[in-house]
Amino acid sequence: MTTEAEPVIEEWYRHLDKGQRFVVVAIDEEAETIEIQDFDGTLEEIDFETWHEMELEPCAAPESWAGAVDVGNADDYGTEVTDTRGHDWNSPGDELPDMLADEEETYD
Repeated sequence: MTTEAEPVIEEWYRHLDKGQRFVVVAIDEEAETIEIQDFDGTLEEIDFETWHEMELEPCAAPESWAGAVDVGNADDYGTEVTDTRGHDWNSPGDELPDMLADEEETYD
């Protein structure tokens, strides 16, 4: 079975045989190629003939389709830090004089 669906930029499709979803990100009519991006962020270029040989169906975009491109949750890094306020940071210049004073004392 081949696909009858025409590629549409920013539309999501699902491989019927693999179940994987991807989005069409570009179509080059002159070169007769279609650039697709998998959910994990992988880019691939296929030609029109290959597109029509694939078993595809249009599908809904994933709830969070950031994939490998973006961090979706605060705990993705295994930490509970959710926000940092300005007073949580020290200016690099604030620490330097103290460090230099400590070094001078040890060498005197």
